[in-house]
Amino acid sequence: MSFTTLVDAATLAAHRGDPDWRIIDVRHQLADVGYGERVYAEGHLPAAFFLHLDRDLSGPLTGRNGRHPLPDIAALVATFGRLGITPQTQVVAYDDAGGMMAARLWWLLRWLGHERVAVLDGGLPAWLAAGGELSQTLPTVVATDFAAAPRPEVLSADAVLAKLGQPDCLLVDARAPDRFRGENETLDPRGGHIPGACNRFFRDNLKADGSFKPAEQLREEWLALFAGQAVAQVVNYCGSGVTACHNLLAQAIAGLPGARIYAGSWSEWCSDPDRPLTK
Repeated sequence: MSFTTLVDAATLAAHRGDPDWRIIDVRHQLADVGYGERVYAEGHLPAAFFLHLDRDLSGPLTGRNGRHPLPDIAALVATFGRLGITPQTQVVAYDDAGGMMAARLWWLLRWLGHERVAVLDGGLPAWLAAGGELSQTLPTVVATDFAAAPRPEVLSADAVLAKLGQPDCLLVDARAPDRFRGENETLDPRGGHIPGACNRFFRDNLKADGSFKPAEQLREEWLALFAGQAVAQVVNYCGSGVTACHNLLAQAIAGLPGARIYAGSWSEWCSDPDRPLTK
């Protein structure tokens, strides 16, 4: 059996030591980029590896490509190969922020064609609540050649611009409602959102304990937001291409896969003063 959306703490614990499972810690804080490595060293899930959002799961910044541009595919392939990920490997990503960062790794692996990847539901808090222990031991693994088959799920800024106002496109912004409205913008130089977009804050996918809402509830909420629009016409974006992946994960949990992503997101969009915005 493989897991392609979520895995719970009990299931993960039952596979402890399984050579075909790979656990990856992606804890991160935007305001403290050294946080993830620091807390990983203090204690992580046994056998978990660490990947850094900025260095491993994002590409170089140019000032015009957003705050977390997609990594070069060759670099990402090398990273996944270094972790020994084969087509048979079940990857489980976790963080301590409701899957905010873990969903980025989930989507990146799926983007490159690896289906056997899931997010630990509830993350580190759920693991600890279930009695799971932490380790300071650094795991080792034999590197392999990661087999990538990239999917055409990513839209460029120009492609999004060309779709503005078209009936076959529904833009969904994953940021908090105040930032969507152009208020309290502290991360990007301009506030607002892409014209025509609707708002679905990624945290609305979660219950109070940080785990995902049941699939049936997510399906009902997302179908209401789509308002009859086909999933294939949905384009997810956020501030920098990270929490948009959380909405994509929630859609997959709800049985509504197939939406696309504008990975550059608002931080790329607003870097060009000629691109339209609204508040």
